[in-house]
Amino acid sequence: MSNAVPSGWQLLTIDDFAKTSAGGTPNTQVPEYWENGSIPWMSSGEVHKKRVKNVNQSITELGFRNSSAKLFPVGTILVALAGQGKTRGTVAISEIELTTNQSIAGVIVENKAVHPDYVYQNLDSRYEELRAASGGSGRAGLNLAIIGEQQLMLPPLPEQQKIAAILSSVDDVIEKTRAQIDKLKDLKTGMMQELLTKGIGHTEFKDSPVGRIPASWDVRYISDLCSNIVDCVNKTAPVVDHVTPYRMIRTTNVRNGRIVMDGMRYVSQKTFQSWSRRLALKAGDLIFTREAPVGECGLVRDAKGLFLGQRTMVYRAASEKLDSGFLLWSMLSEYCQNQIEDLSGGSTTPHLRVPDCGKILLKVPPLAEQRGISSAIQSVATLLEERETKVAHLTGLKKALMQDLLTGKVRVNVGENETAVA
Repeated sequence: MSNAVPSGWQLLTIDDFAKTSAGGTPNTQVPEYWENGSIPWMSSGEVHKKRVKNVNQSITELGFRNSSAKLFPVGTILVALAGQGKTRGTVAISEIELTTNQSIAGVIVENKAVHPDYVYQNLDSRYEELRAASGGSGRAGLNLAIIGEQQLMLPPLPEQQKIAAILSSVDDVIEKTRAQIDKLKDLKTGMMQELLTKGIGHTEFKDSPVGRIPASWDVRYISDLCSNIVDCVNKTAPVVDHVTPYRMIRTTNVRNGRIVMDGMRYVSQKTFQSWSRRLALKAGDLIFTREAPVGECGLVRDAKGLFLGQRTMVYRAASEKLDSGFLLWSMLSEYCQNQIEDLSGGSTTPHLRVPDCGKILLKVPPLAEQRGISSAIQSVATLLEERETKVAHLTGLKKALMQDLLTGKVRVNVGENETAVA
């Protein structure tokens, strides 16, 4: 953290203005400590909720008294001392009274000239710094001493409150947008299940190798419905360290029905031509990952300069038989993913062999109905992508605001009656 303290600000450690303590876990083998509990109890994984309004478990009064659990008040800053994956170093703030497990530190601000939400925003902006302070990667952990010695630059209280309010307003929009994303994901999943099983307006159904389908539908192998099923060149293309018009689609670029352009590797024109010799991609082609992981799909929107990297392949729908959008949603459906899993089993690293890539069975409505189903699902998918883009933009905006406001690089106007931290 920078040592350049703006005029009127103070540099203090958390121990200077707050009490820090860890939580505790009642014995999980004693049902009386947990059953019908009324005291909220938070696990370290729940710090990702950020503003904690509810938790997944509760403990009883008896469990509370017979453990090292502590009741943290509203406004407690919660820091994950340990945890799986990216949990360690994650910061949240309680909006309810709660207890936590021993892998969470509760920072209770005791100085009335320090605003808890400002402390939360400050520590939240320093995730990588906190992880580094705990000893790096692996199973390293934070402890109360490390938390207590963290330094914060604190402006006068009115400025803290204004900064926290600005950052919290961005948090609120992000939270609401994420809630919309969750609802859209549920809607999309439900629509895929309904439309790819029952179709549009059908009343008569029949059995098939892939379950009940409308009576007018057929079931065909994907190889019968595609004009091309082509594997990549099975060696790594030589990349260049400068931008060119030619980019390689790797498995990491194929996610959730989309081709993600971020992080693509660039190659020379000669390499592009050589690696595209089996089939030049075009808009509407479906890119499929055969390994690491198996079964991710995405449609090509603009094929200019794109080619297949290792462990990817392309399905090109025969336009007179199969709509490319319908192919995408079918391949992402539960019934197709189950087939892919079955076909790619039998090894420690699941992969789909090229000869098996044509053996996937598809439900086949009339072409007009395929387009109607695809359009309906795509309308929700488009809204979902817009919301996700909005969250990414807001997250970047908040990061920039944190860098400016929490360092004093940009000062907020709160009037003249400002008091320094005592």
